[in-house]
Amino acid sequence: MRLLYRLATLIVAAGSFCLPFSPAFAEQIQPSGRVPNIVLILADDLGWSDVGWHGGFSKTPHMDQLVKTGIELDQHYVQPVCTPTRTALMSGRYPGRFGPHALAPSNLRAMPMGTVTLASALQSLGYTTAQTGKWHLGAKPEWGPNVFGFQHGYGTLTGAADPWTHKYRKGPYEDTWHRDGKLFHEEGNATELVAAEAVKRIEQAKGPWFVYVPFHAVHTPVDAPDEYKKLYAGMKFHDDPEKQDSRLRMAAMVSQLDAKIGQFVAALEKTKQRDNTLIVFTSDNGGIESLKNAYVGEVGHSPLNSENDPLRGQKATLYEGGTRVCAFVNWPGKLKPGKHVTPMHAVDWFPTIATVVSYQPAADLNWDGVDQWNSITGRQAAVKDRVIYIAQNAGNASLRHGDWKLIARREGKPELFNIAADPYEKEDLAGEEIERVAKLRELLQAERAKDQPTLPADLVGLPK
Repeated sequence: MRLLYRLATLIVAAGSFCLPFSPAFAEQIQPSGRVPNIVLILADDLGWSDVGWHGGFSKTPHMDQLVKTGIELDQHYVQPVCTPTRTALMSGRYPGRFGPHALAPSNLRAMPMGTVTLASALQSLGYTTAQTGKWHLGAKPEWGPNVFGFQHGYGTLTGAADPWTHKYRKGPYEDTWHRDGKLFHEEGNATELVAAEAVKRIEQAKGPWFVYVPFHAVHTPVDAPDEYKKLYAGMKFHDDPEKQDSRLRMAAMVSQLDAKIGQFVAALEKTKQRDNTLIVFTSDNGGIESLKNAYVGEVGHSPLNSENDPLRGQKATLYEGGTRVCAFVNWPGKLKPGKHVTPMHAVDWFPTIATVVSYQPAADLNWDGVDQWNSITGRQAAVKDRVIYIAQNAGNASLRHGDWKLIARREGKPELFNIAADPYEKEDLAGEEIERVAKLRELLQAERAKDQPTLPADLVGLPK
């Protein structure tokens, strides 16, 4: 296995070779010519109305402040479920490009070995790279973060974990809590442990550094330490005791997530790195409103969980509530507070950050993502009528083009919405806009043609 690790690391390093860093370009971003440290935070299953800045039921003062002093990304799209969004973030490509397995929650290796990732690109520029939390891009140690550009990897390799036992579902991937690919047992609450690792990396790493924190929170099993439940003492969420307890656990877990992000900011300020650190926050998909706990542990079910209102739909759907998520970016002194209303997608972060750090790949990485930096900073108008393609492994997909959004299913009639005029998708205009539907179908077909329709040969027969 050690030989495999070394070989994979060499492949990634070779694939991420880039042209020399450009101090002249960096001077446009940082007067000192320095490139920023980067904290990329990924919440799990966070609903649109779970947070304070959207008027939600949870108390999120730290994130509220980051939104107030940063830029809210008001139309930030992702895939409707977890593995696909993580694939998009790391590769800058739509997940279907790697095969049908990458379009669904999966414990198979999502990307081919040697894929140039955001982490390997930054490492090639001299960044120290660390991941802490939920990987979910391959549940075997040999598919973990250490072979995709991260010098340090910690947390779970699977799609979720009980916050107390750290276990996944029963089966071959029940235990994947690891450090740098070596499985081990550790006591403690998962969110606390993941955050503590991130704080350690922030405080100890020599810049520039990249810390990727894909939290397990607030994915089921939903629970948090009592100190966060006390924040909601006396608050009534529902008459039904089971739903009251469920919503209380959810609110507490959101507040715990918020508190940990507050610790990141405190660590940056303590080490005098705050002004040289770009913070990016998003969720991997929308929230799920009710679900049962299928993971190994003693946490109860969640009959009253997330809220996505006023957006339609939830996790695993192609409506806005499943794919348009809470997101913001914050960099003191470099980004003026405001709201970015241009549609963007998780695939945009690799090319966008590449601009910030002046990364130039030696070969075409076939990014589906668009560099959004000039749009986010207000230096330049956004690219008009950009296509955003969101596919599911069931053959369903949505396509956003300008203000229009098409939802096409393998079975049933298409739906068409004007998101600018109807952001809550109440009026289906497919029957009135026949020609527009046809045009969007053509664009959708062109995107689908770029996807890989078959499972990679070396993954056939492996447990998912």
